[in-house]
Amino acid sequence: MSARGMDEAAWDARYAADGRVWTTEPNVWAVEALGDLTPGTALDLGTGEGRHALWLASLGWDVTAVDFSIEALRTARSSQSAHGPGPAGHIDWVHADLLTYVPEPGSKDAVLMMYIHLPQDDRRALVQRAARALAPGGTLLVVGHDLTNPADGAGGPSDTTVLFTAQDVAADLAGVAGVEIRLAQRRPRAVEGSPRPALDAIVVAVRTA
Repeated sequence: MSARGMDEAAWDARYAADGRVWTTEPNVWAVEALGDLTPGTALDLGTGEGRHALWLASLGWDVTAVDFSIEALRTARSSQSAHGPGPAGHIDWVHADLLTYVPEPGSKDAVLMMYIHLPQDDRRALVQRAARALAPGGTLLVVGHDLTNPADGAGGPSDTTVLFTAQDVAADLAGVAGVEIRLAQRRPRAVEGSPRPALDAIVVAVRTA
């Protein structure tokens, strides 16, 4: 079995265990970047248990939510059903590997990559595909644990080969024409029960052409 396949199996096992892996609340940076935008079409790459897809749909977005873990998507669908009559927007849950998934270019008003940690070349390819999926005026949000987080922050992966800085993502996007960086920063994020915050790398970009 390939390393990628082993990762998928490991995540399936983690999501299949009792209880949720992640909170149901949207990330603070997602709310800040996307919460006031006019709803349209969104792509949530690496949706996991679907917290951001469900949040966006509740605001009226039509969301394509992609993850390679079938168990994560099962939990996401269960959460959607538990909401009663359903969110205002539609969600299309897609079981696919982000390393091979190619979204339709120019099709989305917002694209999210939340805490997806990959080797540099895989990250660059995914970031660029995500940016190309933006419609004119669309917003890309990339958030991850900053490269300095293992030493100075809290939680997250300790393998620095899959971590990145906001400047790394900005450099990834330099290869995509018509995309303008609006924000590229390292920011602290409070972590419940931790004496120090997590350090996140945040990039917001907009397709201008």
